[in-house]
Amino acid sequence: MSDLGWILQTAVHARLAADDGVKAILGDPPRIHDIAPEAPEFPFASYGEWRTAGLAGAPGHLEHDIRIRIFSRYAGRRETRDAMAALHDALQDAPLDLSGRRLVSMRFVFSDVFLRADGRTWNGVMRFRAVDAPAP
Repeated sequence: MSDLGWILQTAVHARLAADDGVKAILGDPPRIHDIAPEAPEFPFASYGEWRTAGLAGAPGHLEHDIRIRIFSRYAGRRETRDAMAALHDALQDAPLDLSGRRLVSMRFVFSDVFLRADGRTWNGVMRFRAVDAPAP
């Protein structure tokens, strides 16, 4: 199952890296990291928790719980929210190529924005739910 999760993460990353709206906010190439760097350029995004499990009642289907985090030092929530809107638009119902699997759905679930303890870094968290199945 972990290989299938990696296939989806690779497809998500390719979609985000190619999206003009994402590049307009996170740079070109976009600053989207698997692990946040020690001295990042802001704003940037990183992949958070990523869980993959079988979908109950649907043999061969997998459900993926995907978290993406956005970090900004803009004076206020605006830049974080703009980045989240671009990520949403790029991924919601995106037709991702999963190499031998079929994406059934890619849906936004929730988002949250908060100020981190350092008092200057805004953190946005987005959650998406994806379901894939064996290719016909």
